[in-house]
Amino acid sequence: MSMILRVIVHDGDIRKVVIPEKPSDVDALKHVLQEKLQVSYSFNVQYEDPDFSNALCNVSDINDLPERATLKIIPLSTSPSSSQADTVILSGSDTSEKLSAERQSEWPEDFEIPKFSVNVEYRLRQGNLAIMKDATYLNVGRDIKHDILETLARAMYNFKAYPRDEDFAQVAAALVKAHPCLSEPGSSTGSAGWKNSLKFKMANYRTKLRKSGCSDVAVEGKRDATMDSVLKKGIKKPRRFELNFLPNFPNGENEESQERTRVELQEEMKKRTRNMSLIGQKMDSTFALRRKEIIHSEPPVCEILEKWPALFTENQIFAEFSRISGKNLRSEFYAALDTHSARLIEIFRKKGGNQGKTLHDILRQVDSKVFIFYVDCCHL
Repeated sequence: MSMILRVIVHDGDIRKVVIPEKPSDVDALKHVLQEKLQVSYSFNVQYEDPDFSNALCNVSDINDLPERATLKIIPLSTSPSSSQADTVILSGSDTSEKLSAERQSEWPEDFEIPKFSVNVEYRLRQGNLAIMKDATYLNVGRDIKHDILETLARAMYNFKAYPRDEDFAQVAAALVKAHPCLSEPGSSTGSAGWKNSLKFKMANYRTKLRKSGCSDVAVEGKRDATMDSVLKKGIKKPRRFELNFLPNFPNGENEESQERTRVELQEEMKKRTRNMSLIGQKMDSTFALRRKEIIHSEPPVCEILEKWPALFTENQIFAEFSRISGKNLRSEFYAALDTHSARLIEIFRKKGGNQGKTLHDILRQVDSKVFIFYVDCCHL
């Protein structure tokens, strides 16, 4: 028995997947989806359950799925960020780096303190027990502090290369909350010293990445002498909303391979191919090349249209916004519009002429629906 699935990979990538034969279990379903969607990371699967008004639930039994179902891919992660959002991991010797895919997650409302090394975790557990027993604070040695700050800098970089002052304060507060033994008795907040140390550690961490060739942090005013002159010219710090300002090429890719993919994509758009899922994958994979061209060369729109025709399709406009900011453009637009709705309605009511008549008819329908909603709420 075949299955027709609507699979939400992320907000900018929703695909139709046809499975000729229903998988035997959930693991088999995951394996089939990995092949169909061409994803390499591990994930869980959720589905819209009709018993709960199509709210998302984990797929625990393959028989729970109807023949036509809407699924959502939930990437598994061992860090605070998405598995797709792993950006930079430095080795202990700082001599080898892994520069990979762009960020997918915004700065969290509640920052989750990552796990430290086994030795540091043991020392912190002993310290937390001591603080509860006799209010004795942990004597933080240089090795412990270095491990804590290095791990936190890595975790922060997964969300932002340039955290704000309030971000540092949030992480420092979360650290002393998770590990009370690290609190500073002489500080008004208990974490002011950790906040300042994090700022210095984050700056040092960016310097290491910059020397390793990470283009995402080659944007500060103070440049390293070894940086390419092209990178030094006219590049500003990323804006606050930009999660991915100038990402490195994906692992195993370079400018030549990305350019070949771009040419293939351009040819496919000329043929008006209907395989939009394939186009979406190639647009995802060439994001770093596109950002490099736009930031360094600042080409006119007509040139971008010629080289990247797929970028001007409706789906890819929304997807590109998501790649850069990690946000859903429709949701952001409607949320911003809601803040002005009261004023807009007031202006519409004052409008005269034929346009005013049309607007008044529309507003009359809105008023009736609001009234019905109010009455329903009163009966609850």
